[in-house]
Amino acid sequence: MPRVRLVDVAQRAGVSMKTVSNVVHNHPHVAPELRARVQAVIDDLGYRPNLTARRLATGRTGMIALAMPEIDHPYFAELSRRIAEEATRRGYRVLIEQTLSQDDAEHAVLRDREEGLVDGVIFQPVRMGTLEIARLDHDTPLVLLGESASPVTTDHVMIDNVAAARDAVRHLLALGRTRVAFAAVVADDITGSTNRRLVGYQEALVEADAPLTPDLVFSSPDFSPEGGAASVRRAIDTGVAFDALLCRDDKFALGALKALADAGLRVPEDVAVIGWDDTQLASYTSPTLTSVSPDKTALAEVALELLLERIGGHQGPGRHRIVPHTIAVRQSAPYR
Repeated sequence: MPRVRLVDVAQRAGVSMKTVSNVVHNHPHVAPELRARVQAVIDDLGYRPNLTARRLATGRTGMIALAMPEIDHPYFAELSRRIAEEATRRGYRVLIEQTLSQDDAEHAVLRDREEGLVDGVIFQPVRMGTLEIARLDHDTPLVLLGESASPVTTDHVMIDNVAAARDAVRHLLALGRTRVAFAAVVADDITGSTNRRLVGYQEALVEADAPLTPDLVFSSPDFSPEGGAASVRRAIDTGVAFDALLCRDDKFALGALKALADAGLRVPEDVAVIGWDDTQLASYTSPTLTSVSPDKTALAEVALELLLERIGGHQGPGRHRIVPHTIAVRQSAPYR
């Protein structure tokens, strides 16, 4: 069947091509009744914008790319949804890529931007370093998320992981806990996040003159809940005494809760537990999970704002934005 054109929609709806274009691009200055009528024709005819034609006419595709390490990781999934929703609100569609933290896949995110499929890229690198990213041509606007790389030439949005870890440990100490453990470090970890969280953990303990010993920093074979459980189980089996636990993410915290329950330890009576990312999982554990809560909505809004400013022609050095975090307090480490 021949491709449905914009003019076909306009003729069927009895409106101008400009009106159809305004509806397609979600421009606000269209009366609701007219928008509904045009959208009904779009749906009935199965019209889809021709990205190539749009690119030739406007220099833009109305698409952005979002590259995340793992689309099934709870935190990345929730953040991706917020970015997609914010992009839609601003009239953009999102092409989601998964890199699995692989070197070739991460390089492809930046190397292939010039193919003209998208107007800009939001990218959370894991393996690529600051210099690698800085050396690549930035013809297509780019905004970075996360902690792994932060070139001065590129816009970057993140939370302050060191400060967030300090706040989490301070919360545990305020509960009267005296031996706070960290779960966990992973061999060959290239994320950057764990080290920053470990620094904040250590700084808070030093600040409070609380015990800071190597046996309180657990190790895990991987980033799975099973790995988190194994790290806590190993500490218990070897006689490490701890009454509080800061976990590097909610998945580790899930494993920790299971290991503590299996050992007959009560949460929070015997061990208070804090996770990280405040994903939906945190509200459905037993007990419910206190968790470091990055402002995911702010991350999405600021990233889109910076990217669209670049798409609109903003020039200059990279802008680095820190968005807020809180501690979402639930049953595993309640207020005293």
